[in-house]
Amino acid sequence: MKSLSFKKSFLLLMLTLIIGVLAACGGGDKTSTDDNNDSSGEKAGEATSGGTLNIGLSANAKTFDPIKYTGVYESQVMRQMADTLVIYNKDLSDIIPSLATEWKVSDDMLVYTFKLREGVKFQKGEYQDGREMKAEDVKYSLERSAKESAMNRLNGVTEVKVLSDYEVEIHLASPNAALLAMLTDAGNIIIPKEEVEGWGDSFSEHFVGTGPFQLTEWKKDQEVKFVRNDNYWGEKPHVDNVTMKFIADQNMMTNALRSGDIDIAMDVKGQNREIVKQDSNLELLTNPGLSIVYLDLNNKVGPTADKRVREAIYKATNVEEIITGVNQWGGGDVSYLPLPPGSWGYDKSLIDAVPKYNPEEAKKLLAEAGYPDGFKTEIYVSQARVPYATIFQSQLKNNLNIDVEIKVVEWGTYSDTVAKGNAPMNIGGWTWYPDPYFFLYQLFSTKQIGALGNGKGYSNPEVDALLERAVSETVVQEERAKLYQEALKLILADVPRIELEATQTVAAINKKVQGFTVSPDNSIQIVSPNGTNVSIAK
Repeated sequence: MKSLSFKKSFLLLMLTLIIGVLAACGGGDKTSTDDNNDSSGEKAGEATSGGTLNIGLSANAKTFDPIKYTGVYESQVMRQMADTLVIYNKDLSDIIPSLATEWKVSDDMLVYTFKLREGVKFQKGEYQDGREMKAEDVKYSLERSAKESAMNRLNGVTEVKVLSDYEVEIHLASPNAALLAMLTDAGNIIIPKEEVEGWGDSFSEHFVGTGPFQLTEWKKDQEVKFVRNDNYWGEKPHVDNVTMKFIADQNMMTNALRSGDIDIAMDVKGQNREIVKQDSNLELLTNPGLSIVYLDLNNKVGPTADKRVREAIYKATNVEEIITGVNQWGGGDVSYLPLPPGSWGYDKSLIDAVPKYNPEEAKKLLAEAGYPDGFKTEIYVSQARVPYATIFQSQLKNNLNIDVEIKVVEWGTYSDTVAKGNAPMNIGGWTWYPDPYFFLYQLFSTKQIGALGNGKGYSNPEVDALLERAVSETVVQEERAKLYQEALKLILADVPRIELEATQTVAAINKKVQGFTVSPDNSIQIVSPNGTNVSIAK
């Protein structure tokens, strides 16, 4: 503990010097060091219509095709351009209308019927002139997702039937109580067939939807630009233009916010949180969130295919030290379970089933498994996960003589390598909705092997059965929670991975930005049917 205290004191001293240098370099006079965390604060000036909103995203986007996307930052872009049938309200406690105005569910939970909003128009594109969205578009978009989604984002849908221009039925192979939540996902946005098939693999660069903003330019690896869609069916956006800039380096992101190059910075971490707090022009917004970080262990190939090896690695990993080391400035806590605490399936009593840090027991288990002298392996991470991997690497070398080579790769390579089961270990993050389905089914179902969530290859028939029952037997939340908790017990006993962090969702904003909040699922909402409409003060 002494060394950690010394490190933190040293970092505080360095931070003070950094802040002084940055203040001298620009960003205006700073007259206050008030802690702005978790408060709405006073904004500068009155809200006005117009202007450009500049947003910094912490990772690069690979695609904007809804069936191909795998990262939250890709969905953050797509949601500005297109809509889903239904959406969550602001705190993710209820599902409300969007492109669908009302819906009903059959008694056997196999058919969901939706009435569609009339008068909704697509943005003008190369292959259609801004025509009205109708039921055939819903059929095309959702059946495409059901058949081709890289993440199986519409699992179980067999057919979408068109009843009229403004009414559809979604048919399921088996009852699924999570379908409405699934339909809120950006992978299930509604898009026009002509544009998708006309552009083919280039659809991402010429994206067309029904959303509040239309794509004008995508400079890959740099930024995406949008203009207000004046034919948007919902409330008119308060801003004329939006630019989303990809800024992976945290220090560059914070400097861009302080200099005025961006108005909103997503995923602010580390000492940059403190820099933002001490800048009187900025505000740090946080939410407990629905986000976790985990360390996958390959369950199919290599030494970690042996449960004893996986358990040994877990017991040799001081998770608290990793999370404390990564989050010296706040932002995350030990997660313990494969669900974020904000999910209604989370059960604190199951924490006792999590392997405890015990290097001596870990050594015995590894020897029993045939690796008394350790072994060599690799761990795949994106740039943002390097701090976790570095501490983990040191712990495994010291406690088990396991040599871990850290492979830092860009998102496309990471997701492809992990999904194909080619990563011996990897550190991933998962952000989704309160329904446990989106964590447990996506990350542990045998049917998800080959997708990013279950690239580790975990499979347990008993778990599969419980996960199916949790969506097919009842829509009652309390009853579904019990089934998910039974599945959790089995998952923890199999030790398929190491649970690391329950992560806050965080954004830093210039105080001239009005109406922006941090969503628990880390989505970016500029204009939404849930009442959001972000503006920039004069």
